[in-house]
Amino acid sequence: MATFVSGRVHVTVPATSANLGPGFDSLGLALSLRDSLEAQVTAAGLVVEVEGAGADDVPRDESHLVVRAMRAAFAEMEADPPGLRLRCHNVIPHSRGLGSSSAAIVAGLALARALVAGGQLLLDDDALFRLAAELEGHPDNVAPAFYGGFVISGQEGGQWYAVPAGVDPRVRAVVFVPPTPVATEVARGLLPDAVPHAEAAANSGRAALLVAALAGRPEHLFAATRDFLHQEQRTPAMPESLALMHALRAEGIAAVISGAGPTVLAFSGGNHLDLAGRVPAGWACHELDIEAAGVVLGPEDSR
Repeated sequence: MATFVSGRVHVTVPATSANLGPGFDSLGLALSLRDSLEAQVTAAGLVVEVEGAGADDVPRDESHLVVRAMRAAFAEMEADPPGLRLRCHNVIPHSRGLGSSSAAIVAGLALARALVAGGQLLLDDDALFRLAAELEGHPDNVAPAFYGGFVISGQEGGQWYAVPAGVDPRVRAVVFVPPTPVATEVARGLLPDAVPHAEAAANSGRAALLVAALAGRPEHLFAATRDFLHQEQRTPAMPESLALMHALRAEGIAAVISGAGPTVLAFSGGNHLDLAGRVPAGWACHELDIEAAGVVLGPEDSR
């Protein structure tokens, strides 16, 4: 029978941007917005406290995504805590294409592992990543949320894989976050079942170029972020986002839809992007670094 650590455990986990233009369901990047979560095993019951982004919308019961991830990890470790208390301070915007659900999943798995004595032996990093990918259904956001940095991920022979790749220190990102969310399921539902071979080939070339551009040739980011597979098809769900993306690209700025949208991400490869005047009314704008660290287990939250 598993035993549990006493006291609270604390983790932080980064926002992520997937796809990055042509890297559909395969490329993901961690960004310097971090949610902070804290959990402890209690004598009985479940208490969920949430503040910050999404606090008015998320449940406070077993259906909370972090709790669901924690339960999945406990099951893998054959652990059954008598009670739980979870505290979430959310910074990552919800349903905006910045990986809030992946952050919740990765954080929940990491919290559960940290609460079990010897949890690292019972659920190692590879197993935790695989479980995160299974819970999310695809690995492009959970991989950078767990490992940090820029990660190429996918599935081969029924097995999930994640391969970290380098990022030039000159590369930064500016994200434009609209006030209205778009559900991932809605955005995915607009995608066609098939695309022309020529477009698929062009997209493959851009994705390969993007890996090189991020690694050390940021002058190629504009060409490398050209997408042929999914962004234009999602216009009906986020017309304002596509309009902003096109306006930025018309000025030579490497702009993409972040994940399933509707956030727009613009890359800077060392040149300063003064985009303050381009923020639509009601939108938020964040200048972000590429976050080298994924989920981090740290000291108890002092708040």
